[in-house]
Amino acid sequence: MMTAARGRKRPRAVAVVQPVSAYALRAALQAAQEGYVRALLVGDEKRIRALAASEALRLDGVQIVDAHTDAQAAERAVALVRSGEAEMLMKGHIHTDDFLRPTLDRENGLRTGRTMSHVFACYLPLHTYPKALLVTDAAFNIAPTLETKRAILENAISLAHALGVAMPKVAILAATEDVNTAMPATVDARALRDMNRNGEIAGAVVDGPFAFDNALSAEAARMKGIDSPVCGAPDILLVPTIEAGNMLYKEMVHFCGAITPGIVLGASVPILLTSRADPPEARLASCALAAAYLDAA
Repeated sequence: MMTAARGRKRPRAVAVVQPVSAYALRAALQAAQEGYVRALLVGDEKRIRALAASEALRLDGVQIVDAHTDAQAAERAVALVRSGEAEMLMKGHIHTDDFLRPTLDRENGLRTGRTMSHVFACYLPLHTYPKALLVTDAAFNIAPTLETKRAILENAISLAHALGVAMPKVAILAATEDVNTAMPATVDARALRDMNRNGEIAGAVVDGPFAFDNALSAEAARMKGIDSPVCGAPDILLVPTIEAGNMLYKEMVHFCGAITPGIVLGASVPILLTSRADPPEARLASCALAAAYLDAA
């Protein structure tokens, strides 16, 4: 993914909203320097230039769109996307609500009619897990309904296809592998599995519910008598709520050393909803992930 993004003849233009922290500005400039994107810096120009000077970062040839407030910066970045000048949107040092407000505006935002959802592409050390593991939705939809989960899943499947996985394996997570009407996540999981089996959800092998251990470990699944091609080799983990997904991906980062680029899909362009605490390598990888998705569209 990173190699393909770097080798592209025409880097994708990304509007970076308020790159006024060292992490945000450094990542945007490094991503442009390495050929992943062409950075458009949207924010307080005086602060951006002062920060660049204090961090010894060069702004030669980098376009800056001046905006004095967070709200103004987010609005101007969305306008760049709507005009075609930017092909993706990236959050800098700005609160998520302020960043997303103009994006979600029903008249002048970036809505398409599709459900918007977030996907983390978790790259763990190879001895831990040998391929990218997409975790969704850990950052956007709080307590999704069954229909929203279906849309979240379809967005993640489209990203897996963009990354070259022709028939991704999807594990729908819950606290148990048994369907229990007192646990709605298990009921939804079985419904999504059935949608896949009757052709309503295509392009993937979907199964569940699974507890985390029998989703990721074929041996754990065997010991519990579970026979599924998904067990031990999922490409996508669909989590029941934002809390479950958020804790899961952060455990991968802090306990396993995972790199976790992430993007929001379902808008007119990919949205890089980075955390203000994300290190530069995660931001770089998010740019490459979004570029890979656009290239496959």
